Amino acid sequence: MHMADALLSPAVGTTMLAGTLGTVAYCSRKLRENVDEKMIPVMGVTGAFLFAAQMINFTIPGTGSSGHLGGGMLLAVLLGPHAAFLVMASVLTVQALFFADGGLLALGSNVWNLGVYPCFIAYPLIYRPLTRNDGSSGKITIASIVGVVTGLQLGAFSVVLQTVLSGRSELPFVTFLLMMLPIHLAIGLVEGFVTAGVIGYVKAARPEILESVEQSRPLPARVRVKRVAIVFLGVAIVAGGTLSWFASSNPDGLEWSIEKVMGKQELSKQEGRVASVLESVQEKTALLPDYDFRKPAGAQEGAEAGEPESSWPAGKPGRSASGIVGSFLVLGAVLCIGFVVKALRRKQEG
Repeated sequence: MHMADALLSPAVGTTMLAGTLGTVAYCSRKLRENVDEKMIPVMGVTGAFLFAAQMINFTIPGTGSSGHLGGGMLLAVLLGPHAAFLVMASVLTVQALFFADGGLLALGSNVWNLGVYPCFIAYPLIYRPLTRNDGSSGKITIASIVGVVTGLQLGAFSVVLQTVLSGRSELPFVTFLLMMLPIHLAIGLVEGFVTAGVIGYVKAARPEILESVEQSRPLPARVRVKRVAIVFLGVAIVAGGTLSWFASSNPDGLEWSIEKVMGKQELSKQEGRVASVLESVQEKTALLPDYDFRKPAGAQEGAEAGEPESSWPAGKPGRSASGIVGSFLVLGAVLCIGFVVKALRRKQEG
């Protein structure tokens, strides 16, 4: 559900960016008030894990579409909503800047759509009430599915609304909505089960993490999170380095919906100085565009003309490099955020 810049007008894009930056500032303040130094590494490795997991698109049977984890609900359960939103913002910013996944004009919208709804609506209003008095695996599974589906449906609706407000008349509101909601319902069902599985692992390996988030208190001094952190980082490296080769080549839910409405997956680019400047910036910062090594101009044109790709799932060095480099970029970005927040907290206390 990563929006491209072509879907948004500068007015809508900058408005959503302002709202997202305001939410980042609010979450940073809340995290500073309640920072738990032990959880900073967990924030980093879960961000790395989510980056790698989002590279693995899974096929939605019978549709010709694919989906990937949004991850907002998972982050909220493991980290709490404020830390989760900051981690989500870090993942999407790294994707946009270094891999050209999602536009820079659309970055505020993407963070909002994938972060606000699961972290601040679905988690506190659905997941926590359903699991408060019964943390059994069955209740966790039900709460995860309902929470994830709710967050994705709200995000999908928000994508449609933002596109319509941007004046993209090629995507009529009702028609676009009737494509977006059902396909993201299917994606949400799959993500819900994956989310429940990961939460189940953490509950078995280190239940104190979930208890500390639920009760809004620091982890006890005796609790060590090293093993859980190593597992998440290891899975991120394996997923980004090799499992990403097996990602479905079908269009994701958003691209599929656009194609069903218009007959093609991409809209014409927005005209104007803002859009062109941001596109130019992204071209310079994207070290591994589309999760692959940069191609010479001639080779790129040949690929666009329809040259056959290597057989699936052949080894893809560029994708492996992207998965590993991106995971560590997110890890570094989140650790920096955590340590800055910690330093500000100590300065305030001093």
